Amino acid sequence: MDFSCYHCNTVTKLDVKIEVSYFSCPNCATIYSRNDSNDFVFKERHKKVDYNNAFSIGQKAEFHGSVYTIIGFLVKSGDYNIRWIEYVLQNDKEEFLYLSESSGNFILLEQIEFEKKVGNHPLTVDYLDKTYDRFDYYYPKLDYTAGFFDFNVLNKIELIEYINPPFILSFEKFGKEQTAFYGKHISRSAVKKAFNTSAIPSKSEIGMVEPFFINVRNLVLTFCAVGFLIIFTHWYLNQDRVEQQVLNTSIPFENYTSKDFVSPSFELKGSSAPLQISVSSNVNNSWANVQIALVNENTNEEIYASKDVEYYHGYTDGENWTEGSTSENFNICGVGAGKYHLTITPSKAPEDVVNSLISVKANWNAPSNRNIYMVFIFMAIVSVGMYYWSKYFENKRWGEY
Repeated sequence: MDFSCYHCNTVTKLDVKIEVSYFSCPNCATIYSRNDSNDFVFKERHKKVDYNNAFSIGQKAEFHGSVYTIIGFLVKSGDYNIRWIEYVLQNDKEEFLYLSESSGNFILLEQIEFEKKVGNHPLTVDYLDKTYDRFDYYYPKLDYTAGFFDFNVLNKIELIEYINPPFILSFEKFGKEQTAFYGKHISRSAVKKAFNTSAIPSKSEIGMVEPFFINVRNLVLTFCAVGFLIIFTHWYLNQDRVEQQVLNTSIPFENYTSKDFVSPSFELKGSSAPLQISVSSNVNNSWANVQIALVNENTNEEIYASKDVEYYHGYTDGENWTEGSTSENFNICGVGAGKYHLTITPSKAPEDVVNSLISVKANWNAPSNRNIYMVFIFMAIVSVGMYYWSKYFENKRWGEY
């Protein structure tokens, strides 16, 4: 259809498959309607508003495997200075879709049959086994329009909206007539792909039916399943495990000044666990040290560790003080099954002539539950955090409109 605007002489050409009853010039926002003589006559003129239109008349997009063309759009505003744009799209089969955009959020809608009247604004409505909560109802103002329409764009309608993110039920009520639309939030990437463009308005607010980026319920269920698997695996791998002492000896310093102490070989069976080593010595205002090598006799792999035992005390400025301890504990973590021995190099302060021994104990522990606790604490923190984040998200959604 070709239409030459009587006001600005702009010619708008577009192949439309509707019985056009209203036309609005994209250039000057003059609105025309078809009269009884089938002629288009002037109705009114709107001032072209400053709105960042994502798309234009005649632009094509692919939705649901079909190519649609924008034949018109309407810029509307509601309470709290909210403004949005509604695009009317039609394909070659004369099927319609409606794309709504507000603050960079998009909703794709289609007209549906809905018998129940919502003029009394019930708090909830049901559709397709879902319950929708009343979001708002108001009389939107038409700020600007452009394109071809088969309905009266100047009718002052009441808009009643119900949401169950990411879905929406939208009702336009004019007198006793009610038109229902069913829609769903559509991601910005999907819109870009449909229109084959990257030029869309930036997102500035939470969308009316924009879903939270993660399903908190599914996240908690997943964490519960992971937690069960962790507990079961931990039990299964360690059901026969008992703590194993692999060394308990006292080493005289004087016997090992020029050589290392080598422990008897020991064999470890089961899953990896820490090797806890306890060192003690009768140090008094002095220090002692052990250097330990855990040697895997199957692979010749060596793991080294060193620990100082220091204990000092005195009397200064009228106060007694102490520093350090005569015993220390440390772990060699993640020691797996295999045959091992320990090589120990003891030493002490040269001036210490009283201390003669250093005691070393080594136990291969039952696996530490610390990692399990840490995983459970992490999952609990993430779940609680996501729950309250989603609550904040919902509160902001309902508070922004």
